[in-house]
Amino acid sequence: MKDQRITVRVSPEMRRRLKAVANRGGRRESDLIREAVEQRIAADELSPTAYEYAKKAGLIGAVKGTVRDLSTNPKYVDGFGGS
Repeated sequence: MKDQRITVRVSPEMRRRLKAVANRGGRRESDLIREAVEQRIAADELSPTAYEYAKKAGLIGAVKGTVRDLSTNPKYVDGFGGS
């Protein structure tokens, strides 16, 4: 598969710093940017979701004595939100 090209705007200061790091390491600026984006995406993919945090905190299913599908069944939310 052919690589895709995107355009990213950076401040003059960030560009100066990027060039300096690239020059010190003998690398291309685009390689550093790809590496940084990959690291950020990987970190985000490993981060728990809000649902996972809530479940771990014991907030999912915390209301006792009600229907199990309260938050997902449309029949319980008719009339809310101006619908």
